[in-house]
Order: sequence, then C-alpha cells, then structure tokens
Amino acid sequence: MRAELAAGLLAPQASASPKFLYDALGSKLFEAICELPEYYPTRTEAAIFDAHLYDMARTIGRGTTLIDLGAGNCAKAARMFLMLQPLQYVPVDISVDFLRSAVDGLRQQFPQIRMTGIGMDFSTEMALPSAVRREKRLFFYPGSSIGNFTPEQAAALLGRIREACQGDGGLLIGVDLVKDKAILDAAYDDGLGVTAAFNLNMLRHVNGLLDADFDVRDWRHAAFYNEAASRIEMHLEARRDLTVRWTGGERRFAEGERIHTENSYKYTRQGFLQMLERAGFGAARTWTDEQGWFLVCHARVV
Repeated sequence: MRAELAAGLLAPQASASPKFLYDALGSKLFEAICELPEYYPTRTEAAIFDAHLYDMARTIGRGTTLIDLGAGNCAKAARMFLMLQPLQYVPVDISVDFLRSAVDGLRQQFPQIRMTGIGMDFSTEMALPSAVRREKRLFFYPGSSIGNFTPEQAAALLGRIREACQGDGGLLIGVDLVKDKAILDAAYDDGLGVTAAFNLNMLRHVNGLLDADFDVRDWRHAAFYNEAASRIEMHLEARRDLTVRWTGGERRFAEGERIHTENSYKYTRQGFLQMLERAGFGAARTWTDEQGWFLVCHARVV
C-alpha cells in the first residue's frame, strides 16, 4: 500500500485510491455522511430494500453464503438476515478493526449464522479462504460503491466476482443512477462539512501509512459532478504552495493543485445491465425508487 500511495502522489495528476478514506475514523465519518439530508443514496437504497426485500428474498432463495463486500458496520447485510437466512455470513472490508467490532456484535445477535470476517482489499484480488463455503455464494455490494471504479475497473471487478461465484452463485448490488447535477453536487459537498472532514481525514491516514507530513490545514475539499464523464469527482486542493515529504520521497504542490481522491460514476439502468452481461451475469431482476434515482439489481451466473 505504501508503494501504491507514493506512486499516486508522484503521478502527473496526483491521486490516492478511495480505499484510503476508510481508516477507523474515516469509516465513522462515512456513517455520519449517510445520515445527512443531502446524501440521498443510503436512505434511497434502504427504502428500496424496505419495499422489496420479500421479493428479493424469493428471487435469491435461502441458505446462501452471503459475502458482503465493503461491509463496514455490516448493518445493511444484517437487515436481510431474517429474510434470507444465510448459512454463512462473510463480511469483507479493508478497515479490519472496524470490521472486527461489528462482527463481534452480530455474532451475539445471530449465533445460528456462521460468520467469517475477512480483512482484504478486494479491489485488486478476490482470494477467498477455504473457510468460505463454495455453495450458493451471493456477493452483496450495496451503496453504489461500484461507482468508485472506472467503468473498465468495474468491469474487471465484476469479472472477478463472477469467477468466485461458482456455478450457482449470484450478485446483489446497489447502483446510483444519473440524475440532476445540483442533487449530485450537494450529496458530495454537504453544508455541515462532514464530507469535507471525511476527505481531509485521508491525509491523516496517509501520514500514518507513509510517515508523511501532510498538514490538514493546508488543504480544502473540492467535489463536483463531471457531466461529460458521468461521475462525481472528489479532490483535495492545496491552499498554498507547499512541499509534502515522506520516507523515500517528496512532492511540491502549487496553490490550487489537487489530489484526486475519489470518483463516483453514475449509470443508466440499461448501461449497467449491459456491463453485467459482459461480465457473465444474466437473469437480472431490478428494483428502484419512485424517482428513479437508485437501482438494486440481482443477477445470476450464466
């Protein structure tokens, strides 16, 4: 991870993967973002699950191996336990301490479900240990996190999920849809500044990983919808000319220069279904909200 971070910071357009937003504090800040009135994805997706969970469960069937990618506090998957009755729950997250705390709590509430937590960066590999059942794997990827990847990277990730599914597996995924720019801009640049704190916290995380000397006070949050690319972009922008140093390297940033920290691509329903088909999934069922802002999709291996 240190090599990846250093390479990103030294690139002509400095960047850092959004996975580095999620240390323990970053994970808690993201939980707070999900409570903001501007941040529609979480509550819109939750409303879709509330309205259609019975239909989803009937489509999926019981007794799955529920593999929760980017599980965080595991709350989204836990809401489905009673309806889906998975035989095994496998939460996967890069923030291990945060994940461990969440799983410990769930084990007490659902002792009948075998739980196997995995600390892993699934953006680059999908190497599941032998402790994960091979039968009836259901990969669960909610929250429109697929949008953090470029379309090419998203297609590759879906391909890795397809390979890990086995013949009777499937995918249940949340996807944010294209909508008005003003709604999107507000969702990623809230009035309270919680998203700004979430983005700036990455610098503290990078300091710990690289032994760097970023000063949060030297940077500001910048987020906007790039209509041509159909994506939200988040950046950290230098407030002044400065030099950042870390073990083995340094970089000078001019005032106004940016570090690109996150993309969130927005899809059309048809465009995303076509991507699933190319990855080897079919028999898709979709559910959406009345405004057509968000999509939940289940697809099977074909």
